[in-house]
Amino acid sequence: MGVNLSSIIEPEKVNFDFLIGKTFAVDSYNIIYQFLSSIRQQDGTPLMDEKGRVTSHLSGLFYRTINLVSKGINLIFVFDGEPPDFKKQEIERRKEIREEAKEKWEIALKEGKTEEAKKYARMSSSISEDIIEESKLLLSYLGFPVVQAKCEGEAQCAKICLDGKAFATASQDFDSLLFGSPKTLRNLSISRAESLELIELKKTGLSREQLILIGLLVGTDYNPGIKGIGPKKALELVKKTTSLKEIEKKVNWDFEISMETLYNFFLNPPVFEDYKIEFGKLEPEKIKKLLCDEHNFSEERVQKFIDKLGNKKGKQTSLFGF
Repeated sequence: MGVNLSSIIEPEKVNFDFLIGKTFAVDSYNIIYQFLSSIRQQDGTPLMDEKGRVTSHLSGLFYRTINLVSKGINLIFVFDGEPPDFKKQEIERRKEIREEAKEKWEIALKEGKTEEAKKYARMSSSISEDIIEESKLLLSYLGFPVVQAKCEGEAQCAKICLDGKAFATASQDFDSLLFGSPKTLRNLSISRAESLELIELKKTGLSREQLILIGLLVGTDYNPGIKGIGPKKALELVKKTTSLKEIEKKVNWDFEISMETLYNFFLNPPVFEDYKIEFGKLEPEKIKKLLCDEHNFSEERVQKFIDKLGNKKGKQTSLFGF
């Protein structure tokens, strides 16, 4: 998902010490999807409670998020709003891919092909409204700010960063850079210091406008890209001109939505200007009711992590405020 610019943008390796005391605007859909894809059993089956309801997202948001915060990192969780009309075709395409992957996963399981099953299981991950609502509830019980985006979550994350209320956007995708985020942190959810990657827009050697043009040429969440043009070729084209009109003359844009429309969407995305960032209080009983009573989490382990977060909050008052 998102525009892939990894072959032309070199990230900076950072460690957790560098992140201490900094606040990150988290692209929530992105990180929840990662949890749903990666937190699974050996055969690829997601974590589930005794009623068969998926709990991989709750496990990731609870345990991994507390581990991150215990390192002295502040997090603001931003959720997608209404997608633009021209994204609906891509949403349908992804749904078809997930359904096909689910069928292949089930076949691989019956045939005992464990590795193949795990691959297709990850590809079949989907985010339901129930998953989103439960995620928001858990985060609010943990005391984290939950911000609802007007449209794309990464665009709202970029707005928060541009307003100086967060150091960087936390996301696997590069889209936040196109939406204007000065910095993007990748692999935050993995919780391994050697995996952390920071990308600063000003250090890419490219302007935001150039990145948007490159994204449109190679493909974004809204268009399939130009056949035969990858990131490196797109970079060559864009370095010769920053004019949208000149780029349009050099490529065959065979897509129903104009290049100019998508370019302007990235440049001026719909965002809320009057959003609120409110750090709340830790609510242990509500957490245990949701995780332990409702979804069969181990109460002993949950309490251990609640204590871990509570102790950190007590020692570092800035953790839940600016």
